[in-house]
Amino acid sequence: MRVAYLHGFAGDPAAWDATLAALPRHDARAVALPGHGGGPMPPTWDSCLRALASAIGEVELVVGYSLGARAALGLLAAGRVPRAILVSVNPGIDDAERPARRASDAAWARLLRERGLAAFADAWEAQPLFATQAATPPDRRAARRARRLALDPEELARSLEVMGLAEMPDYRGAAAAAAPGARLGLIAGEADPKYVAIARALPAPLEVIAGSGHDPTLEQPARLAAAIAALAGL
Repeated sequence: MRVAYLHGFAGDPAAWDATLAALPRHDARAVALPGHGGGPMPPTWDSCLRALASAIGEVELVVGYSLGARAALGLLAAGRVPRAILVSVNPGIDDAERPARRASDAAWARLLRERGLAAFADAWEAQPLFATQAATPPDRRAARRARRLALDPEELARSLEVMGLAEMPDYRGAAAAAAPGARLGLIAGEADPKYVAIARALPAPLEVIAGSGHDPTLEQPARLAAAIAALAGL
């Protein structure tokens, strides 16, 4: 099976290394998102999906985490990939929520531009969403941070402005439509109740990762591999 793996915001393809090492052997390709080493940021959400589809090529399945999951859902909704497994995904928000989310993303973009990657990483990693990562081995967290600090701050800022949740179409209907026929699978961390609830609101198979918060690629890669294998039939 040919599978593409998409990382999250401020991540990189190596985020999947430990998970891929624990998966059964298959034709796996971890792909860099636009603005994350995968070329400069295109100007719109749709143009980002086109660039990503070109980078991925023909695959049978896309697995994405967080921003990568939202991009994977966009590719599925557009008919550019046949199946998707989404880890810690938000499939869309109401229009009334967009101004507040856009303002939040703009604040992060300003931090990147005005204070640089180290200050951004300190603030980003301190969010309550990532509090469970404190239990992750320090060397694993240090390696993730080192790769994060090698990214381009302007490109990350542009990613927030172009691929932020406020700019993404609301794919909740598309996700529900994709669930029949095993075209969609969902994964969330047990200690990430908001995203477990989001996943349970969608009519698709769900695997909940014990001992993990929002980012199982960092916190529980072996358990994440088992969940992916179960949903994908690897």
